[in-house]
Amino acid sequence: VQLQASGGGSVQTGGSLRLSCAPSGRTLSDYALGWFRQAPGKEREFVAAIRDGVTYYADFVKGRFAISRDNVKNIVSLQMNSLKVGDTAVYYCAANTIATTRQPWEYWGQGTLVTVSS
Repeated sequence: VQLQASGGGSVQTGGSLRLSCAPSGRTLSDYALGWFRQAPGKEREFVAAIRDGVTYYADFVKGRFAISRDNVKNIVSLQMNSLKVGDTAVYYCAANTIATTRQPWEYWGQGTLVTVSS
């Protein structure tokens, strides 16, 4: 299974970005899909996940980020609004049999960089 993440870039504080992740290699309809992030000098942390239409979010992104899943196109997206400097990180797409904040997950993408400047 490969997870191809895209959509990272540079924005100013308050801006928006949309990340997408396209799994390939097998159907992951029975898997949770999620996003984690790793800021410079920090450990990788859970951001959001979705499984069977149920969404999960880290407290620090609630109300600002929204995860969605297109089961037909087999794509999971993360809409990030009201971005803050503290959201600067490499964002990783991941897949796992269950949606959990704990790591590791079973499959990981290569990461996409999000930079938020003031």
